[in-house]
Amino acid sequence: MLQYKIVPVTPFEQNCSILWCDASRQAAVVDPGGNVDRILAAVQALGVTVERILLTHGHIDHAGGTADLARQLAVPIEGPDREDAFWIEGLPQQSRMFGFPPVGAFTPDRWLADGDTVQVGEETLDVIHCPGHTPGHVVFFSPSARLAVVGDVLFAGSIGRTDFPRGNHAALIASIRTRLWPLGKDVAFIPGHGPMSTFGDERDANPYVGDYA
Repeated sequence: MLQYKIVPVTPFEQNCSILWCDASRQAAVVDPGGNVDRILAAVQALGVTVERILLTHGHIDHAGGTADLARQLAVPIEGPDREDAFWIEGLPQQSRMFGFPPVGAFTPDRWLADGDTVQVGEETLDVIHCPGHTPGHVVFFSPSARLAVVGDVLFAGSIGRTDFPRGNHAALIASIRTRLWPLGKDVAFIPGHGPMSTFGDERDANPYVGDYA
């Protein structure tokens, strides 16, 4: 069974997630935006072995600690979609703009696309391309655990911003309604910021993308 732990990182309180497989104790770190020592301490406390880093998108608070963590753990980086390459190439500028510690750009070992899968031990996650917040944003979905890691696409009671370069509000709404809602109302999700929720709760009450919005 897939398990998870949320580790808030950066001044933006971004939800970095550690996902692991109960059977193998192998893990993935999703969106290590910073505070790498905090992430490593959580990994050690859980007693799991990280085998890869997964990225939903290329914004600094989600990707800023990636190169450092990958170097320390000697693991590959997977994601996001190649459409976010310009965000990752611009990480040094993003770090200066938002007052983050200096970081360098990197190239993921594997770009992801809609319909791909990634492994966390014996568990398989589906990759769903959900553009709008950024053009290359992806979501990771576990059909067996009924869990999605959605980055900055959807929040409890809100949705992602689309006022950044190449953001697209109409695409974001379409991503949520046509790519996430069909997964099922019972799916719980870890957003990039704030508390968890379920797709059912958001369809009932989210003022931006709920069924009665």
